Amino acid sequence: MNKTYERWVRGFLAALLAALALCGGVVYTVDPCFHYRMPEGRLPVFFNERYQTAGIIRQSPAEAVLVGSSMVSNYRGSWIEDIYGCPGLRVTIPDGHFSEFSQVMDLLFRENPPKRVLFALDLNALVRDDGEDTRMMPDYLYNENPLDDIKYLFNKDCMYYSVYALLAGRRGGGQALDEGFAWGTVWGRAWALENYQRPPQSDATLAGDAYLEDAGRNLTAMGKWFLEHPDTAFDVYLSPYSILAWDKAMRQGDLDARLAAVKLACETLADYENVRFFAPLLDRELITDLDNYCDQVHHSGETGRLVLSRIAAGDFRLTAENAEKTLAQWREFVVHYDYESLWDETA
Repeated sequence: MNKTYERWVRGFLAALLAALALCGGVVYTVDPCFHYRMPEGRLPVFFNERYQTAGIIRQSPAEAVLVGSSMVSNYRGSWIEDIYGCPGLRVTIPDGHFSEFSQVMDLLFRENPPKRVLFALDLNALVRDDGEDTRMMPDYLYNENPLDDIKYLFNKDCMYYSVYALLAGRRGGGQALDEGFAWGTVWGRAWALENYQRPPQSDATLAGDAYLEDAGRNLTAMGKWFLEHPDTAFDVYLSPYSILAWDKAMRQGDLDARLAAVKLACETLADYENVRFFAPLLDRELITDLDNYCDQVHHSGETGRLVLSRIAAGDFRLTAENAEKTLAQWREFVVHYDYESLWDETA
């Protein structure tokens, strides 16, 4: 081999190994995804739920854990602790798919099994096809294989996140875990209406069973959590979308299909002894007060605190015995609601 070429190869390999060692060392030391530890002497910097939730679960044991989509981003773990009287934790996967929530549940019970899990069930997620692999969750942070740590340590994205965490921390960008991923915005009727894109009135009506196949698959995925962890109490609740979401359902013609999916969920969850099902989604006073919202679905943190308190008290309970009557009454309410009055400035 040509000596010049040989020196170049050796120099290149040495530089590559040095770069990898630097990358691995920085990622391990900063640990932006909390894979090995939570930061000491500085506040953590939060930037990506799918990357950091695994570390949060590993490093933050709790007896009561709230799991959900962006619908629970503005909740606080400390509220769970206050309401349930035990260490609490909130973890979120924005626009989460059931396959992703299953990864979260698997890790949660493998690392720090809780006594109670509260799962905020999005009706939109329940009725959609979850078969498509989103490929957004970094499997190497959630699985049991320690060899996969190389994918974390020698990762350009994690190197970037490390630098970002250091710079953000120096600029005061850190937050306490209780505040992590919470987003502030304007709450109120005017803002909710402004952010709602009202669809045109459809002449078609979706068949009542249109969502049942997808909902059934998603409920089966949830059922595995309950069966594999019979000693854990699960409180599943339908996130309280606003009255605007029901206006959308009316205008799109899928009201009956959505209510059929809720009924299926109630019937299915009733089969599990360690599950209680709640439906703040069907609470008239709560969902018609647009001051609780910033758009058609997202409610304020304080509204979320109220929801948790009432669930703990047993309110909103939907059972096999009361589901048919409750859903029939809800359908009457939704069908005959004066939606146009929502845009009446004098209202």
